[in-house]
Amino acid sequence: MHELLRDDPVIASVKDEAGLHDVLRSDRSVVFLLCGTILTLPGLVEELKRAGKTVLVNVDLVEGLVGKEIAVRFLKENTRADGLLSSKAMLVKAARSQGLHAVHRFFLVDSFSYHNLAKQIELSKPDFVEILPGCVPRVISWLRADIDVPIIAGGLVCDKEDVVAALGAGAAAIASSNTDVWSM
Repeated sequence: MHELLRDDPVIASVKDEAGLHDVLRSDRSVVFLLCGTILTLPGLVEELKRAGKTVLVNVDLVEGLVGKEIAVRFLKENTRADGLLSSKAMLVKAARSQGLHAVHRFFLVDSFSYHNLAKQIELSKPDFVEILPGCVPRVISWLRADIDVPIIAGGLVCDKEDVVAALGAGAAAIASSNTDVWSM
């Protein structure tokens, strides 16, 4: 996935059926699937895979999955997903142990969450860290100095200026549900 993001650092975040239809027609190669249920997930992933997409599922947002390691096993055994996103260190670690790409999501809302990040990364050993909101280049540059895991800037990345600022601050990629950002 590192190579894909080096060539195409814009990740399509899909949060509803309209976004799914849009991403299937887009050139985006990596998709963060942020919706679905335990019943619809295998079909959604399959549809994206048939379109040649690399698919990572946010297991925290799939209705019917619980925040336990069995969710990772379900994803691995019942879908062709390439990996997952989660804000839970144990799920990210479990994904890595099962050979899936793993993105550890962090909502940076205050200095406590910022200072807790390195400890959580040490536990989860992710492939990538997604920082939300991703429109805060100053924080991205601080994190680049503090951690050696590639950073994905996600959430509230709305326009070209946000993309350029996040990448310029050291993010490896950005994730956005804004289809205008996908077409940049």
